[in-house]
Amino acid sequence: MQINNLSSSYILTADIGGSHITVSICDLQNYAILEEYATRVEVDSRGTADDILTAWAGIFQQVLKRTALPISALSVAMPGPFDYEKGISYIRGLNKYEALYGMDIKGYFANLLKLDPQFVRFRNDAESTIAGEVLMGAGKDDQRVLGVTLGTGFGSAYSENRITKDINLGSDQYKETIADDYLSTRWFLKRYRELTGFALTGGVRELSELAEKNTVAQDIFKEFAFNMSDFLSGPVKRLAPEVLIICGNIAKASKFFLPHLTGVLNSITIKLAQLDENAPLIGAAAMFDNMARPASVESVNQL
Repeated sequence: MQINNLSSSYILTADIGGSHITVSICDLQNYAILEEYATRVEVDSRGTADDILTAWAGIFQQVLKRTALPISALSVAMPGPFDYEKGISYIRGLNKYEALYGMDIKGYFANLLKLDPQFVRFRNDAESTIAGEVLMGAGKDDQRVLGVTLGTGFGSAYSENRITKDINLGSDQYKETIADDYLSTRWFLKRYRELTGFALTGGVRELSELAEKNTVAQDIFKEFAFNMSDFLSGPVKRLAPEVLIICGNIAKASKFFLPHLTGVLNSITIKLAQLDENAPLIGAAAMFDNMARPASVESVNQL
């Protein structure tokens, strides 16, 4: 791919999660994440705005100090609710990043990195992840891809001819509430407590360890697979994707639910994600593919 849009093909790219931020550099010439710069730090997402922004600023500066590459822009995979165009956070009631509500995060990053705001872009985190898998991972050979991210929330995106858009299936009605309540980590924790009277402290990872021998844990994964296939049958019929890609931390326990899922949702090929944390970094950076080359852009490294 020829880069006509930026002063260089190197993008500082970040993935902001509920309790961490991962930052690296992506070379848009081949969508490659430069692993030597990949850095992940924990962030207290329930802290003050200053605490959160200082943590984010610190990791950006840490990565930039380690490279002489001409960085031309910043891309960020960000959870919602968020105004991705204006870069304003509207996260509230989710026990994370509430101190940033209404803040101009784009302006903060642009000022921090001395970039024109047009060179700071945000993308939904699930959309970024699926876009990365479509470009360089499990979906790179497919034209129509439905992707889901399974973790603290249930994310979803649909890609056709490598154009990927968030479809927010997690907010759709399912059973008594919405799909997100049945297809995320908190469902596993709630269901285990309902069936055993005990609380899991290690999340789905702990449950997967129990499932090696514990039939209750095995049954919970089986029930999860049924819920997922039941809910996704509608979108699969409506969108007619060639493949379903499953991403996120819960996918690491796939051996306990994937056989049941494929047995019921048998009209579509199901694949596991391949890129792990690199997927959202690539998908976010790809937002700059079609940007017009400016007359002059300062390199972030000159700061």
